[in-house]
Amino acid sequence: MTQIEWQIAQKQLTELVELAASGEEMVISKNKRPFVKLLPACGSKRQRQFGSARGLIHMAADFDEPLEDFQEYM
Repeated sequence: MTQIEWQIAQKQLTELVELAASGEEMVISKNKRPFVKLLPACGSKRQRQFGSARGLIHMAADFDEPLEDFQEYM
């Protein structure tokens, strides 16, 4: 999270809004105290990473076997 002083933020508002839209959170301070928090209106979408859930999902060895409850229908 970036912190920036009010006077500087006034001069660079367009750039700060663009940074916030890309997911950067900023705190604008006034008299060295937090004044405003600038963040995107909707959550930033992270880039999906292939294989990130590896090891979290397990499939039973008998997954493809017919269910006992349906034996009479087979």
